[in-house]
Amino acid sequence: MRLTRRELGRLAMTAIPASGVLSAGRPAAQPGKPNSKFAGVQVGLNVPYNFGGRDMNWQELLDRCLKLNVNALELRSQPVESFLGSPAANGRKATPEEMRTWRASVPVERAAEFRSKYESAGVMIEIVKYDGIYNMADEEVDYCFHLAKTLGARAISCEIDLKHTQRIGRFADKHQLMVGFHGHADTTPAHWETAFAQAKFSGANVDLGHFVAGNNTSPLPFIKQHHARITHVHVKDRKMKEGPNVPFGQGDTPIKEALQLIRDNKWPIQATIEFEYPVPDGSDRMAELAKTIEYCRQALLS
Repeated sequence: MRLTRRELGRLAMTAIPASGVLSAGRPAAQPGKPNSKFAGVQVGLNVPYNFGGRDMNWQELLDRCLKLNVNALELRSQPVESFLGSPAANGRKATPEEMRTWRASVPVERAAEFRSKYESAGVMIEIVKYDGIYNMADEEVDYCFHLAKTLGARAISCEIDLKHTQRIGRFADKHQLMVGFHGHADTTPAHWETAFAQAKFSGANVDLGHFVAGNNTSPLPFIKQHHARITHVHVKDRKMKEGPNVPFGQGDTPIKEALQLIRDNKWPIQATIEFEYPVPDGSDRMAELAKTIEYCRQALLS
């Protein structure tokens, strides 16, 4: 899909208008609340990664999401753990042992307060992303799933590493909560299919741009075949043959076709924007993120 510069720039720093479509399993957006669900497809953000880091104060993070009129997230665990008093909060360094001890003692139920702040503002935490989960002890992995459930998430996500996916899959089955294994350019369909065979609740976080760049083909056949195991897709645009990240519509990634495939089949797959292309001169991340949301909106409403 090729949108004009005028079309892409219309909402550079403004809120995206609500689509008025009901969210499957979620209440309709209330007047004055954010709504980034278009034609039945939930568009979300990977945060705070999209804002340039992995940790951010909960209020600033929420404010940015509201400014972009986004109502669903893939949220990294760091802002939640900072809210709960993590020894790694506010940029402090904490050893794995310190984090393990803290996670064993913190009441996970306190995360309900974090959830309440977001849901009261109309923002749902659908997926919780964990960095470094493969280095965690079993008790910490249990904690990760409990924390995600407390936040109201329907899945967790982490990187894919076949040396460890079977172990994480066992915890996913235990908690009956999906884990979406995130793929990069070196991830092939066979990697995910191996993980699928290891556990019932093992799934895929298909990165559309990375798939195209690394596999030199469209991800649509894989999505069609395995849609029931896909927790969410990362929306970005890259060129084939390990090509760079580029503004939406300038690469080889079939963003429009993927979004419309999800729309037409009514699959409950979040389309999670992951912002990775260089910010153009004279612009900033918030302006560019607004453009990516508008690109998805127009693709879904066309």
